[in-house]
Amino acid sequence: MSTIYYFIRHAEKDESNPKNRDPHLSEPGRKRAEKWAEVFREVEFDFIFSSDFHRTRETATTIAGSKDKQVEIYDHGNLNDEGFQKKTKGKTVLVVGHTNTNPQFINLLLEEKKFGDIDEKESGSLFIVTISPGGSKTCQLLYIN
Repeated sequence: MSTIYYFIRHAEKDESNPKNRDPHLSEPGRKRAEKWAEVFREVEFDFIFSSDFHRTRETATTIAGSKDKQVEIYDHGNLNDEGFQKKTKGKTVLVVGHTNTNPQFINLLLEEKKFGDIDEKESGSLFIVTISPGGSKTCQLLYIN
């Protein structure tokens, strides 16, 4: 069975206080999170992961709530470790991350430096990484705006 990873960046954050390093979602961000839940309506996730920030948890929780799933926190400083690989092998997984961690994570999965950081203004990118049982790897990049 293939392993399929869906990577999205958190929805738009509240930027009213530039010094706040852990802002919540803005109103447009809450609407985008609801749109992501609709986009993923037909996808049966085995796991939904989020980094431990308000904006990522709020995005992931909106999607998880529409699927009666729990959000699990991953360590954004320790991407694709052995435990994560073992837990997600053969599963369908959503990862809600950031402009820098998603490309890093995807590059680790693909075992090549294919993607650089996502533009800070881009909140609609969707990366789909598929790893076949034989080990071949593919990645699609879509924009849902």
